[in-house]
Amino acid sequence: LHGGGNTSVKLEVENILGETEKILLIKGSGIDLATIDPSGFIGLELEPLRKLRNLDSIPDEEMENQLQVRKISFRSPAPSVEVLLHAFLPHRFIVHTHAEAILILTSQPHGVNILREVLGTKAAILPYFRPGLPLAKAGLREYEQNPELEALVVAGHGIFTFGEEAGTAYEHTVAFVNKAETFIRRKTRGRKVGPVRPEVSARKKDAPFFARLTQMIRGAAAFRTEEGKLRRFYAEVRSTPELIHASALREAGDLCSSGVLTPDHAIRTKNKWAFIECMEEEETSLKEVIRKSLQEYREDYDRAFATQTQTRGFAWNKRDSNPRVFLVAGAGLITLGLTRKEARIAADIAERTVVAKILARTLGKYVPIPEDHVFEMEYWGPQQRKLDLKTPPPLQGQVAVITGAGGAIGLGIADRLLAAGAAVALGDIAEKSLEKVYSLLSEKYGQDRLEKISLDVTCYESVEKAFAEISRRLGGIDILVPNAGVAHVAKVEDLDSEKFKQVIDVNLIGTFHAIKACVPVFRRQGTGGSVVVVSSKNVFDPGASFGAYSASKAGAHQIAKIAALELADLGVRVNLVNPDAVFGDNEVPSKLWELVGPERMKSRGLDPEGLKEYYRQRNLLKVRVTAEHVGNAVVFFASELTPTTGATLPIDGGIPAAFPR
Repeated sequence: LHGGGNTSVKLEVENILGETEKILLIKGSGIDLATIDPSGFIGLELEPLRKLRNLDSIPDEEMENQLQVRKISFRSPAPSVEVLLHAFLPHRFIVHTHAEAILILTSQPHGVNILREVLGTKAAILPYFRPGLPLAKAGLREYEQNPELEALVVAGHGIFTFGEEAGTAYEHTVAFVNKAETFIRRKTRGRKVGPVRPEVSARKKDAPFFARLTQMIRGAAAFRTEEGKLRRFYAEVRSTPELIHASALREAGDLCSSGVLTPDHAIRTKNKWAFIECMEEEETSLKEVIRKSLQEYREDYDRAFATQTQTRGFAWNKRDSNPRVFLVAGAGLITLGLTRKEARIAADIAERTVVAKILARTLGKYVPIPEDHVFEMEYWGPQQRKLDLKTPPPLQGQVAVITGAGGAIGLGIADRLLAAGAAVALGDIAEKSLEKVYSLLSEKYGQDRLEKISLDVTCYESVEKAFAEISRRLGGIDILVPNAGVAHVAKVEDLDSEKFKQVIDVNLIGTFHAIKACVPVFRRQGTGGSVVVVSSKNVFDPGASFGAYSASKAGAHQIAKIAALELADLGVRVNLVNPDAVFGDNEVPSKLWELVGPERMKSRGLDPEGLKEYYRQRNLLKVRVTAEHVGNAVVFFASELTPTTGATLPIDGGIPAAFPR
């Protein structure tokens, strides 16, 4: 599950000199077996690795060096921590999994004896060993004492099976795991784990409920790096009936404090979780419950870290002290990740851990893995490399919402925000256009950081509901881009009142609704935020027959400036961008220019390309303004590179009449 476990095969290949060479082909560290392709495997020279069995010990740094220098391709990913065990055992194919049934049995007080009884003499049972040379030598000793072995079980670390054919190794895995599962089913049939707390079992769990929870949790968990950069988390919600039941158990707190099933999970979920006894309906009280729970968790984590480093004499660089998993009474699981992938991995592991722990408790008693083993694995270099420790993109961890995302400017803004590392929620009422933009962006960036949602900015309830759903999916909102807009061409004398009102409803009222609905989100998170309103060059330089559009944008401009005054106390910056003549392209054209373009072309005797050239020549810089230019401006404001709020940035190539004054 998510990089745990391994597979390997021993091969003979011809090297560059034409010599036959024995290699070990093994899964790369942290690569998921569910999605691996050939590039995820590493080839290593086998014989030099086998000679390491003659050593009594090897420093971590030297072991890593040995693994790196034995790679047959420098492009290969980092080798798995299990390389030596796979190399020392003689079998051609080896499979290693963290099978839940095996881990459940090893977690029992007399797990070794149970496993010997259940699995029989063809499986050797070992206590916990840290991966590397100690485990590899112990596994080899077991095989040499009993060459008929088909499996090796390591407490807290899963099961290794082997064979001369891939099918044989796989069949051994299935057979031994089936034996463990059958034993557990037989022993737990008819048994139940502890009573539930009736006061939390019937709580309403809709999108607004989870939105408030995730907004407060991710806000409380945000932290500043040594450089002063605020790091935010994404959140993942899991609320299956099984998880809700588990969270309502009287022993739910023990599920959180009793540690991981296998130390490999600690880098994803940390060893312990936070438990939120979410009894408070009033937001201030709920926020205090979350704050207190986080404070207690951080203090406990820091104490444990200090104890481990002092005991071992190591100088580890401490990870942030925040939990990655929250069990919320009556609601289920909420997990955090600095990337959305990390949040989902933590959720997948935590969900299976809850199920396994309940089975273990139903079977008998769950015995945690010693904390020193888990800390050692959490901070072990080869394990740390499974995490993406590179310098993050500027907007990683942030959630951006764009209204009117189905048009050209919406596409350009979303593209630049995604490139800067943000997760982006696309909102629009035009579902066909929205789907087109979503499809283009997901093809370029994948779907991991991309969401779409239907919303009507003229209806406050629709916007509020959409923002709650976005928060449920992603954790909250950090960047708001009110971009929805429509236009109508008519002189004041001919302007229909209803048409005028329609433009005002979308461009002015829609901007107001979006900002208003986002204020409670910013307040719950307590981490500031950024609003970037897509205004218009027409605010400063209106055009004839464009009164409805110009007036509506001028009104939205003023609402944004008022918001800048009012939201500064929350640390929220409100700025504006004034684009002009953004046409889009044939795939996603500008809806505005689809409306006004034909009349402008007719009045000037131009074709579509001629009209674009006319507007290019009109600006001082003689450039064609693109949607991506608008997106770059949004990213600039959202990146908080300058202490700026209430500012207007023209994106028009230079129109003197539209200079902000």
